Amino acid sequence: MSSFQWADLVGRKYVPWEAEGVEAIPPQEEEDTKAIITQINEMQQRQYNKTRHCYGGTHARTQGIVKGTFIVPGDLPKHLKQSELFKEAGKYPVACRYSSEPGDPGLDDHVPQPRGFAMKIFNVKGEMFDAGKDCPTQDFEFNSAPAIELADAKTTREILCIRLRYGNDKSEMYKRLEERSDYDLQVSRDKVPNKHLESTRWYSQSAYRFGDYVMKYRLVPSTETQRKLAEETVKPDDSDDILHRWLQNFHASHEAEFLFEVQLLENLDEQPVEYAGTVWDEKKYPWQPVAELVIPKQNSWSYSRKAFWEDHMRVDPWHGLIALQPLGSTNRLRRVLYPASSALRRKMNARQEINIKNIEEIPG
Repeated sequence: MSSFQWADLVGRKYVPWEAEGVEAIPPQEEEDTKAIITQINEMQQRQYNKTRHCYGGTHARTQGIVKGTFIVPGDLPKHLKQSELFKEAGKYPVACRYSSEPGDPGLDDHVPQPRGFAMKIFNVKGEMFDAGKDCPTQDFEFNSAPAIELADAKTTREILCIRLRYGNDKSEMYKRLEERSDYDLQVSRDKVPNKHLESTRWYSQSAYRFGDYVMKYRLVPSTETQRKLAEETVKPDDSDDILHRWLQNFHASHEAEFLFEVQLLENLDEQPVEYAGTVWDEKKYPWQPVAELVIPKQNSWSYSRKAFWEDHMRVDPWHGLIALQPLGSTNRLRRVLYPASSALRRKMNARQEINIKNIEEIPG
């Protein structure tokens, strides 16, 4: 982005992350969180009963795992030089996982559902949260949908209750969802484009601290080859594992590049932090690039890498810099839920969680 394009964005009045109203914890959130942990653990138990292996409550189906480089330029304007990660130029090793968002590891790729992307950035220096203090990484999570239907703890508890009761009867589940004021948001997950993952834009959905300010973030494919793949959608005669096969074919012969962009908070009425089910208007509050993700040619489907990630690793937005603190109800829930979900997985699979410090610890 050239300097004249920054002019309008530098002088805007961005909301400080500690401003009144950015976060407002409802009185029932602790109770909701405890109930959600029980619900997710029940989902995990159901998985185990079917497969005799325990997965996470979401993002159970791995589509590919790759390694690359996260590149921060040195010429960002002052309002974007936020946190130790973006304050100055740097290149960082990064491991990334593509996934399907539901909790079913055997989900047929023909079924249109949100997809996931996760990054674990290594060699990050700065003041870290206690949970990741011994591991110099910054974890980022993404989803192919710009807003999350589990928009806060209260909503999450209500929706998981419906899914647990009626998940095997879609028509009955839709009847229950139709009774809700957020029906359109809840069924939007069944209408997402089912396309090549390398052409997908990836969104944080929820908000995060960005040094002095508040951001949402996203990844945007930046090569022409990737953008053209948006026309490639899953067809009835494709195999039920076509998404990981497409990824494997792509990464074997192409380099992938993504822009890492941030969208800063300017108006709490139009850009809520507590409720993550609202998309922030990008015309009024534009995305601003702050880094680049580069993934060289490689094999994106390694059995050893997949097993290690699923059995031993955890991507957690609370593993990282305090200056990039997760914000809002959804992220406060994750702070408690992710360790609880991970603990059950390790117990049922007789595996140990490994908080890796070096990208070379990931095999394959």
